[in-house]
Amino acid sequence: MKLAYWMYAGPAHIGTLRVASSFKNVHAIMHAPLGDDYFNVMRSMLERERDFTAATASIVDRHVLARGSQERVVDNILRKDKEEHPDLIILTPTCTSSILQEDLQNFVNRASIISDSDVIFADVDHYQVNEIQAADRTLEQVVRYYLDRCHRQEKWDQFVTDAPSVNIIGIFTLGFHNQHDCRELRRLLRDLDIEINQIIPEGGSVEDLKNLPKAWFNLIPYREVGLMTAMYLNKEYGMPYISTAPMGAVDMAEWIRQIQKNVNTLALSSSSKRVDYEPYIDGQTRFVSQAAWFSRSIDCQNLTGKETVVFGDTTHAASITKILVREMGIRVSCAGTYCKHDAEWFKEQIQGFCDEILITDDHAEVGDMIAHMEPSAIFGTQMERHIGKRLDIPCGVISAPVHIQNFPLGYRPFLGYEGTNQIADLVYNSFALGMEDHLLDIFGGHDTKEIISKSLSTDIGLIWNPESRLELSKIPRFAREKVERNTEKFARQKGIETITVEVMYAAKEALNT
Repeated sequence: MKLAYWMYAGPAHIGTLRVASSFKNVHAIMHAPLGDDYFNVMRSMLERERDFTAATASIVDRHVLARGSQERVVDNILRKDKEEHPDLIILTPTCTSSILQEDLQNFVNRASIISDSDVIFADVDHYQVNEIQAADRTLEQVVRYYLDRCHRQEKWDQFVTDAPSVNIIGIFTLGFHNQHDCRELRRLLRDLDIEINQIIPEGGSVEDLKNLPKAWFNLIPYREVGLMTAMYLNKEYGMPYISTAPMGAVDMAEWIRQIQKNVNTLALSSSSKRVDYEPYIDGQTRFVSQAAWFSRSIDCQNLTGKETVVFGDTTHAASITKILVREMGIRVSCAGTYCKHDAEWFKEQIQGFCDEILITDDHAEVGDMIAHMEPSAIFGTQMERHIGKRLDIPCGVISAPVHIQNFPLGYRPFLGYEGTNQIADLVYNSFALGMEDHLLDIFGGHDTKEIISKSLSTDIGLIWNPESRLELSKIPRFAREKVERNTEKFARQKGIETITVEVMYAAKEALNT
């Protein structure tokens, strides 16, 4: 645990709240100080929803510190049970409750005896896991709780569906374009004549979780949330799962072929027919997805060899890296992720697709890497977008954490064949196109802006005299920033504090030698 003013992934209790809020009629109570209940505001603002189950904060105040938390926590659970009649109440700890060393599991045990609702304690270590890991663990815990109970009560229906069917696991609130991706997955599965058994947690009911094993196999579109649940179902019920993200034309085809393999394997023990999805893949790639055609166009070929940096969660960063390199011919100088717990898988996926790999959750380290490499474009999170603004490098947002503008009202999936079109548009529009900057410079579009250093490295002690500033302003905008950074780098190396025109030319000569 560390103090920071920016984190790529939030605290663990936010992950638990996101999972609880995604289910229907599931209520979350967090034992936290006043102010930690910002989740409700964030959910309603970003998802633009009013009809959702708000989380409740069991406030830690001076009275709790004096007398203990048991009475207040149990009272809050019973009050919500009486007012809301939820199917499930999840009590989630926070860093505060961990510091106070409260026995929240004991509070849950007491409340569950009286409550009509099911009550469980979110079993996550707030000092060891972040928001993403906690969400993955909480979803698996909820699924395990209901399936284990179903076994104990001998109410489990062991028969799978007659027709091929799947569960989609990992679609949940505040996910990056999750709602759009879910719509696209529904369309694809409908085209493949595959029924959707359940989608969890978004819009799912905990009372229906007992029916999860009826599906033929599970789809995990994002590794970050849902993988633990799929592994549990595979171990306990022998359910196969597909964790390939159907993002980009190549992985999209691989995803459908994995579905075909699972359907044909399981069809041997049922009355279903074998399937062949190759004609569907061919038709969708050639006529629905425009990305394959666009990658051969002159517009895309103009991007060949341009350098980029990719950073985000493991699923999106790995997929975008592979799309840029093998589908669009764009060079990735560095690809990275903040999901340090899944670093080995990430390295394995992008090996050979980029020059360098960066695994860190420190935004300053990412910023310094970008400033050093000076790519033509960045594909990252909201943080990399801010870094790009400082360095005057365009950025396309491809992963959480995000801003409200990354929750579009229009249809913008990243998965599926429509997702390939959206990604191609994002990539192409993220670059400075053609003579755009040069024309703006000619017609005065940039003349009103003061020329300032955009390097993230410190430039204390460096002074540009009026003559060097005038000389710098004569350089076209598209090359000016690079000249400025190279000159400042040369000056620091030589211990020069005042940059003159002579220093600028000396830096140029040093760069050319």
